[in-house]
Amino acid sequence: MIIITTHKGSDFDALASLVAASLLYPGSKPVLPTSINENLKTFLSIHKDLFDLYSPKDIIVEDVKTLVVVDTHSWNRIEGMESLKDKKDLEIIIWDHHTNGDIETQQKNIKETGAAITLLVKELEKQKIMITPIQATLFLMGLYEDTGNLTFPSTSSEDAYAAGFLLERKADLHILSTFLRQAYGKKQKNILFEMIQKARRLEVSGFTISIVKMDIKGRVQNLAMVLQMYREIVNVDAAFGIFQDIEQKKCMVIGRSSIDEINIGLLMRSLGGGGHPAAGSALLKAANPDTIKQILLELISGNQHSSIMLSDIMSYPVATVSDDTTMEEAAMILRDMGCTGLPVVDSENHVTGMISRRDHRKIRKSKHMQAPVKAFMSRDIKTISHDRSAIEAAKLMIKHDIGRIPVMQDNKIVGIITRSDAMMYFYDLLPD
Repeated sequence: MIIITTHKGSDFDALASLVAASLLYPGSKPVLPTSINENLKTFLSIHKDLFDLYSPKDIIVEDVKTLVVVDTHSWNRIEGMESLKDKKDLEIIIWDHHTNGDIETQQKNIKETGAAITLLVKELEKQKIMITPIQATLFLMGLYEDTGNLTFPSTSSEDAYAAGFLLERKADLHILSTFLRQAYGKKQKNILFEMIQKARRLEVSGFTISIVKMDIKGRVQNLAMVLQMYREIVNVDAAFGIFQDIEQKKCMVIGRSSIDEINIGLLMRSLGGGGHPAAGSALLKAANPDTIKQILLELISGNQHSSIMLSDIMSYPVATVSDDTTMEEAAMILRDMGCTGLPVVDSENHVTGMISRRDHRKIRKSKHMQAPVKAFMSRDIKTISHDRSAIEAAKLMIKHDIGRIPVMQDNKIVGIITRSDAMMYFYDLLPD
């Protein structure tokens, strides 16, 4: 068995390196530590099923023949691999951009670059291994996070070249901006702190919004980034900042939305500005901030575009298995259908659990393949009504870290919404 692992408290560079290494070593098992940072946790809540990741508890350490370690080479920074330290005949391969570490091996790929993923991307290019756009996006996220968008002093020319290579492979910068936060200085921190002190949440047409008015002096950079952070902290569907420069007698209006139902671009065009559905701005001269706030409230009240309901994007009819189906039979159904999980129903057709490919990894003995799925299935099932929105389903997935949710109508299962369905919606891949 070949396993690939990385450091505890994994970030995007760690995950990117893990996935890239799995392409370099076919048949390997990428093992992600249980401890990961919050940005990465949010990303994986939606994208987890795209990457065949394992946890340390899924690995039988005695079977490991080759250990590949990425973005670190220190034993105390990797999880669940302590017993491998003294294992004889263990092949160890290192890919790291840090110079300090205590894992000894002859196969070291160590170089001081801004990000570990840079080294692996260079090797992927050398071996002419194809990567998908989502893989390129993840790799670029890791590279940007560790190099501060190529601005940190540790950034090398190789990092810049790797970034260009990934952009050529269709890395999506819009997704990067969703999951990576920019650095900000003292002036931005002070403005954010004052905004939070003034924070008020409003319910408008069923949406939670916040509109904050601020006086500023002169030019302040990255106000859009400050407002994005404010929206996340206050936890509203949409946030608006009205920044008044008293000396220049003008107002900068900036909006950020996390839902399609509030289209910031349309709102800002109504104020003479522009943008796209999630973000936009407008510059108004000699305008009263109170008047601007009132206009925004009126526009939002009339900005109720038809929302895409779960019934529009869910998968149906739903394939289910009975709770006495064997694990072997369930595995064959999952394989034949090409899906990652199935609802489990009892004799009265009530949903009692969910069985997934991940559950099959709990099996340690061949005889367990003849056990019923109810012995291994997940029982804490979250369901959602058919008339709810895709946004609400995604929030449930993120909150509970689940990959599929049964869609119910009159206490009967009528469909299922998966991470893939949610991604199709969020990345605008739905058919016309």
